[in-house]
Amino acid sequence: MYPETYYAATRREPSDHPVHSGQARARVVVIGGGYAGLATALGLAERGVSDLLLLESQAIGFGASGRNGGFVFAGYSLDEELLLQKLGPSEARWMYELTRSAVHSIRARIDRYAIDCDPVDAGVIWANWFADPSLLERRRQLLAKHYGSEWTSIDAAELRTQLHTSRYHGALFEADAFHVHPLNLALGLARAAQQLGVRVYAQSPVISIGRQAGGWRVHTAQGNVDAEQVVVAGGGYLHGLIPALQRAMLPIATYVAVTEPLGARLQDAIRTRAAVYDTRFAFDYYRALSDTRLLWGGRISILNRSPSAVALLLKRDIARVYPQLGEVRIDYAWSGLMSYARHEMPQIGQSQPGLWHAQAFGGHGVATTTVAGEILAQAIASGDDSWRRFQTFGLTRTWRPFGFLGAQATYSYLQARDVWKSGRSG
Repeated sequence: MYPETYYAATRREPSDHPVHSGQARARVVVIGGGYAGLATALGLAERGVSDLLLLESQAIGFGASGRNGGFVFAGYSLDEELLLQKLGPSEARWMYELTRSAVHSIRARIDRYAIDCDPVDAGVIWANWFADPSLLERRRQLLAKHYGSEWTSIDAAELRTQLHTSRYHGALFEADAFHVHPLNLALGLARAAQQLGVRVYAQSPVISIGRQAGGWRVHTAQGNVDAEQVVVAGGGYLHGLIPALQRAMLPIATYVAVTEPLGARLQDAIRTRAAVYDTRFAFDYYRALSDTRLLWGGRISILNRSPSAVALLLKRDIARVYPQLGEVRIDYAWSGLMSYARHEMPQIGQSQPGLWHAQAFGGHGVATTTVAGEILAQAIASGDDSWRRFQTFGLTRTWRPFGFLGAQATYSYLQARDVWKSGRSG
């Protein structure tokens, strides 16, 4: 059902969803059993909308939603300074505030539906890879002034009491963030939706979607569903269902590994329950797990590498930051596809009347998918038009296959620039 990941091996929430077959009707069909689809279905059900049906081609949480680092924090892939330049102060703050609210919504849903996803409410550290302290201070001031978000400065000496490495030069701490077991979160959201009456199906790929009188017909591998409205939330695993959506995003890979249990050795490296990521473009992101394993993610590429290749790459990255850990065995390694737009913002909206979409969450999908779910649920349930405010970030074409080459060239340049900056700053 799932690739061989640490999350799949430690799954506790049920994943026994039936396969769709035969003929069915629904007011709304949601296509995609990742966070965006689940948030939309659950958001609709919580608003009292009935007759909802969700279709997932694999297992619930099969894609990025069940493979990510588990960080729950505010913001988008597009950084806050560029968001401000693009939208202006008022609109940028409104859009950023949606993600802060989403963090609280996720926390509340975990409590309300008793989702067994190991939430660790210990914040997130943004560690400075470079010796230039202005990088941290500039972002801290911008967040406080324009977004009303107060992050705490951590100087280098204090940081080294938590992260025993000389690689970092201070940090910012986002206290309101937390981290979770992402697959159990996805499955718990599916269970919550089912409890509110949503019909959830897995192993039920959608073959095509066609217009008909009164709405849409969704063709699955073993049946059809007639619906008034359809939400497509396939992300990096969309596979050509809607060509316009496919053309507007690139599926980009990132890599995650989980070590063997490290026991007391882990304390020699990390003495914080906070999750950590750094200031480079292709940053490391990691967190200590309750069983003394270290979960480590990083890199960004158009290549969806094998587990053995991922393990080798990330083992080197761990050793570069925490050489005192010595030889570390990697027990699990995997890659997963995130969907990216050229403008680095989510694509949330309506392709045709009654045909909605949510995709391109990049590396910030845990909270922003909840934003999409709330925006679309409000639109469908009550006609709210807040979704139109995302039309600034539309279905900009990525020009595949050349877009992949351009993306990789950009990633390579930015990573080389970070290496150069790191060398200059010591």
